[in-house]
Amino acid sequence: MAQRDILEYPDPRLNLPTNPVTLFDDDLGQLIDDLLETLYATKAVGLSAPQVNDRRAVLVLDLSDDASAPQVYINPEILAKAAWGLVEESCLSVPGIVGNVVRATEIRVRAQDRTGETFERDLAGMDAVCLQHEMDHLAGKLFIERLSIFRRLRIRAAAARARRRSAA
Repeated sequence: MAQRDILEYPDPRLNLPTNPVTLFDDDLGQLIDDLLETLYATKAVGLSAPQVNDRRAVLVLDLSDDASAPQVYINPEILAKAAWGLVEESCLSVPGIVGNVVRATEIRVRAQDRTGETFERDLAGMDAVCLQHEMDHLAGKLFIERLSIFRRLRIRAAAARARRRSAA
């Protein structure tokens, strides 16, 4: 296992959609293990393959306090959504930014595990919200795209200032 570097906004690779996983091999297992190691090293609750510059439709979650409940979703698709609410989100790829977005707080998802076995699961609360956040990454979207246009403009301006400072 290895911890991987996380792409940060405004890296254009974060806006590229992923490809479905068709090969369930050792390389895929290595990606999953690396995603989990990176997730735990950053103390985050979710991470997707595009955030580490891998174009496969893979994401991992673990909302436990002790890294004891890893969840792996490959080629996930949401089958049903309910109980919409305003939730606070942040993202490893957009450090320092927190925002409120509207998400379903109850979902039904179909996905595959690391062996390719298909499963369906009902998720609620933060599990549902986190899965949707990570699935946005698989589609090439960041949570900040769900914020108001004014907030997005301020975030873009701050990112541009930070790039200028780091280039100087």
